[in-house]
Amino acid sequence: MNYQGEKIISSDIDERIRQLLAQYDTPQACAAELLCDRHPDDTVAFTVVESDLSTTDLTYGDLRRKSAQFAAALAELGIEPGDRVATLMSKSAQLVVVLLGIWRRGAVHVPLFTAFAPPAIGFRLESSDAKIVVSDANQLDKLQPGEDIPADAPWLVIAADSTENPAQLRLDDLLAGYTPDDPRGNAVAVGGRGLLVQLFTSGTTGTPKAVPVPVRALASFHAYLEFGLDARPDDVFWNAADPGWAYGLYYAILAPLASGTRSILLHAGFSAPLTWQIIERLGVTNFAAAPTVYRSLRADPTPVPAGISLRRASSAGEPLTPDVVGWSKHALGVEVHDHYGQTEHGMFISNAWHDALATDVPAGSMGKPLPGFVCAVLADDTDEFAAAGTMGRVVVDTVNSPLLWFPGYIDAPEKTAQRYTEDGRWYLTGDAGMVDADGNYFFSARDDDVIIMAGYRIGPFDVESVLVLHDDVIEAAVVGLPDELRGEVLEAFVVLRHGVAGGDELEADLQTLVKRKFAAHAYPRRVHFVQSLPKTPSGKVQRFLLRKQ
Repeated sequence: MNYQGEKIISSDIDERIRQLLAQYDTPQACAAELLCDRHPDDTVAFTVVESDLSTTDLTYGDLRRKSAQFAAALAELGIEPGDRVATLMSKSAQLVVVLLGIWRRGAVHVPLFTAFAPPAIGFRLESSDAKIVVSDANQLDKLQPGEDIPADAPWLVIAADSTENPAQLRLDDLLAGYTPDDPRGNAVAVGGRGLLVQLFTSGTTGTPKAVPVPVRALASFHAYLEFGLDARPDDVFWNAADPGWAYGLYYAILAPLASGTRSILLHAGFSAPLTWQIIERLGVTNFAAAPTVYRSLRADPTPVPAGISLRRASSAGEPLTPDVVGWSKHALGVEVHDHYGQTEHGMFISNAWHDALATDVPAGSMGKPLPGFVCAVLADDTDEFAAAGTMGRVVVDTVNSPLLWFPGYIDAPEKTAQRYTEDGRWYLTGDAGMVDADGNYFFSARDDDVIIMAGYRIGPFDVESVLVLHDDVIEAAVVGLPDELRGEVLEAFVVLRHGVAGGDELEADLQTLVKRKFAAHAYPRRVHFVQSLPKTPSGKVQRFLLRKQ
């Protein structure tokens, strides 16, 4: 049956989907084999770029040997298959070695974004029951005992790089204690349904939800690289997203490793001039990033290098605005294509680049369902299809989407149930949108008020929970408002206790509190001090009214 918006695909693409599932969704599936060992030893997996533009090639042979050493070290430290091992690391060669060592051991990776503050880190470590956390040296202070990190923390901390503390366990010292052929470093197969990653996401209410990513999800990630991004063997591929979040972990690390696609890792913070230099000097042909990156490139006074050779440019993480698309045509020589997905599924609607799927991009459209997925738009008040061009709920067909891999949130059956229609047929993305008569999808809004800033999903509840820790704050509500550079920025509406007046000093205190207690990037750019918050009769904050203000 052809549901509205379903992409009719050729038999060749259908067969390719079957091949990928047969490869990744088997009882014998072994992550280390699929992501590393089956590729030739001398093939370059990543080119790591430093801030001075020096580069280091990391081959699959390098990764196989070093990850086997780390897997042996994990075994010696008591890590068993299924145990959680966290990373608080930036993009680096060490990160890839650690990840492959975790997966080689059959353990589960828990990513921690380096902008997180101790409360967010502590929550994820405790909730996942992490046994070890590997951290960059400049992040170690966040793991020190304090208000949010227990003095008797059950996890062991390993420094990923040099540290002045001689008592700190270091990754290099661990690796030096084991050989690549140590049998304790042998790859453990957990099967296609076995877990690869435990990644946390959040919404407007409640604590962050734990998303279990099984090995079989690699079929979907690999398919997106082929069909959505059209990554080819001769491409110089660069996904600039941070691996502390889904798009970067799935498509800057996992998908390139699975497919054997040589990829770039920038071991430095983002800057527009540096990005231009890398695109030009390394000859990047296939580039993916959040709209914020493109907006920053557009705003940068640096002249566009004359020698860039982009063949494909893609955007994900937040809706792509038309101004970026128009600019990209002449500045990049290629039109940026918008792609859509979620932590729970990866990418599944796309203005796909693959020759068999590429079409003219309708203005403002996020594309059509990728091969392996069937999507639709349901009416707001019934589980019937919305008419073409009518706003409704964007959903995924759970019966006819072979690449759908989300098994439900960990230890949260009620939250999982809320994601499906009563009959279980449709997964509710929580996003509103429409599909036109030609099957093109258009994003409208998030019905859970999640804020997407510079490609990072921020749950208002996370920020609100920190703001109310301040002695002078009675209530707080956070919304996302449009921003030319970041897509959205956070603004907070705060009710103060009687007799307290708001002002610049209190605003600065609240911003600092959020940076310290949640994440450096997620502080409210403005704080509005109000007498009360608009609410429904049941007491739910009406954030849409705050956005109008």
